[in-house]
Amino acid sequence: MSHGASAEAVIRYLDSEAQRPLKAKELARALDVDAGDYPEFRDFLGRLVDDGVLYRARNQRYALPQRINLVVGDLQVIRSGAGFVLVEGGPDVFIPVAGLASAVDGDRVVARVERRRQGDRPEGVVIKVLERARQTVVGIYHPARSFGFVVPEDQKLTKDIFIPPGQSMTAADGDVVLVRVLTWGDAHRGPTGEVERVLGRLGDPGVDVLAVAYGHELPLDFPPEVVQAAERVRDRGIPAGDLEGRRDLRGQLIFTIDPAAARDHDDALSIRRDEDGLWEVGIHIADVAHYVEEAGVIDQEAFRRGTSVYLVDRVISMLPEALSNDICSLRPHEDRLTFTLVVKLDDDAEVRGQELFRSVIRSAHRLSYQDAQAVMDGQRSISEETDDSLRALQSLSRKLRAKRAKRGSIDFDLPEARVILNTAGEPTDIQKVLRLEAHRLIEDFMILANEVVDREARRRKLPFIHRVHEAPDPSRVEQLRNFLAGLGLKIPQLPGPKDVQRAVARFEGRPEESLVSTVVLRSMKQAHYSEKPLGHFGLATDHYAHFTSPIRRYSDLVVHRLLARAVIAGDKLEDELRTEYLPAVARHTSRRERVAMEAERDSVDLKKVEFMQGHAGGVFDGTVSGVTSFGLFVLLDRYFVEGLIRMSALGDDYYVFVEEQFALIGEHRRRRFRLGDRLRVRVESVDLERRQVDFALEAQLQQQEDGSGRKASN
Repeated sequence: MSHGASAEAVIRYLDSEAQRPLKAKELARALDVDAGDYPEFRDFLGRLVDDGVLYRARNQRYALPQRINLVVGDLQVIRSGAGFVLVEGGPDVFIPVAGLASAVDGDRVVARVERRRQGDRPEGVVIKVLERARQTVVGIYHPARSFGFVVPEDQKLTKDIFIPPGQSMTAADGDVVLVRVLTWGDAHRGPTGEVERVLGRLGDPGVDVLAVAYGHELPLDFPPEVVQAAERVRDRGIPAGDLEGRRDLRGQLIFTIDPAAARDHDDALSIRRDEDGLWEVGIHIADVAHYVEEAGVIDQEAFRRGTSVYLVDRVISMLPEALSNDICSLRPHEDRLTFTLVVKLDDDAEVRGQELFRSVIRSAHRLSYQDAQAVMDGQRSISEETDDSLRALQSLSRKLRAKRAKRGSIDFDLPEARVILNTAGEPTDIQKVLRLEAHRLIEDFMILANEVVDREARRRKLPFIHRVHEAPDPSRVEQLRNFLAGLGLKIPQLPGPKDVQRAVARFEGRPEESLVSTVVLRSMKQAHYSEKPLGHFGLATDHYAHFTSPIRRYSDLVVHRLLARAVIAGDKLEDELRTEYLPAVARHTSRRERVAMEAERDSVDLKKVEFMQGHAGGVFDGTVSGVTSFGLFVLLDRYFVEGLIRMSALGDDYYVFVEEQFALIGEHRRRRFRLGDRLRVRVESVDLERRQVDFALEAQLQQQEDGSGRKASN
């Protein structure tokens, strides 16, 4: 920056010295910017405005948003159509439906806080959209007299998109289409767009998942130049020069543990005793940074994608296959370049030392989780050395887990769904994913590695990308406290992780367990990336980063590069990384992660809806998984599918939504439906267009005492 003023200097001056918002020239004079550098400085201020660091008012004066009662963050829309602005380092701001203006889910916005009630969440309105999360929308096309409209498939987009005459291509009534949005409208006028592509008929094979991919703007194909660059890297192999300066670990027993169908193996483990009797646990991570040149064509595409996305029937990788499934993947019996962290642990799993270095390994085994579990259970043997290594890792992982639990780490063991597809891509079953101890073992050592590298970065005061999870907002904590008080449990006004963990543990094995876990989880903020070391509330640690998955997460690739420069090469990292590059990477990767999570969930949900078409009229037992002002969401036991009992379908009374109790309560009969209640429901209708399953209430199941004296559901 030739103008000489850093972002920190601008922020510091406006925060502590300026007595009012300043014009660009006033700010330049205050920071001693030369007249010749003024045009560049003004452009620099514009970039800070675009990033949400500054706000430019109508009078062209600059201010920090928080100094003029504004907040900047990403908008997250909820089921009711209202939303929250997610504010890093501060409470989320509730935005009612009427305050959204033209903003939609995922947009980066500026909101004005208009109400701050004591003990309640701040409330405001969106006044500016800084960055649109999407330019296209997928939906169902319907013609009208001289125009058309598209009903978005994304339930968070509540306004239909107007299609002017001549902008519908060849779309017919009921076609699934991709629409490019021309204008998002405003508070009074809806969005307008043009049909860019007809994806096919609703219900045709493959159209459903394709609609999810396009709907979330996922890049299905790599540009040819990126594929060619990756193939050149792969074809080069590992020449002798690449091994210089690396530690040769090819003689050690090293193995991977992954899902049976996995092809991108990021991480491998090893374990042995050293001469002092300590355990040396090797956590070997694919050295993707060696192969992906910073700012090269592969790197630019990886940044754009941000993460790999695992849809129900395909993987949309962050890196081309020549890298992700070949030269970077830690395949067995092949030399692979790795970034190794060796952690020295005593028999109580206390960290006694660590070392970080680049290495070359040759994995001996590609184990599935089921393979590793069978060995740990004594039902299978691979080799004596491998069996012993797995059991030693198992013993240490249990102790690591117990240590995390002791400090207050919260383990939400909530079930996930797996959709079973036939060869035509049609769903044949919905199953609950079993979480084996082998899954936990890998999780334990990856968490350990992520903590150790972040602690080392903090010790060295490096510019870094941290994985952060902030404490819950006071308003949500108050709601949680009131809810738990209704169950006879008191928690402090400002609970720490251990208080929340105890609340979850208190109801373990009881009928309220799922209810309490769900309510506690909903009170939490979302984890994200930040250049600021804000700590990780859920893991009860001040030190956490993402280091272990550089094949599928861009944040990890950046962490590898920072560690390689600062720890391995001993370079001094530029301070500007903290204010420009790393904040941009953290914000982008956080957003791409949310997009990936939503796409993955949507791809599973649409297959669930398709599956339930064959069960219309069926009667199932389930649990109330959500309570809103418009009805009850119920999760079925048998198929792990969620559907809605609409408020209008509860015809025995007028019901009122009581938010703090997570309940619907009848005005006259006082009948109550609450999160966690057990119900018997009938599948009333299945709407593939809306991706929605409607239930009708058959019976409210009673809670009964089981043999241990605890209550259990029928």
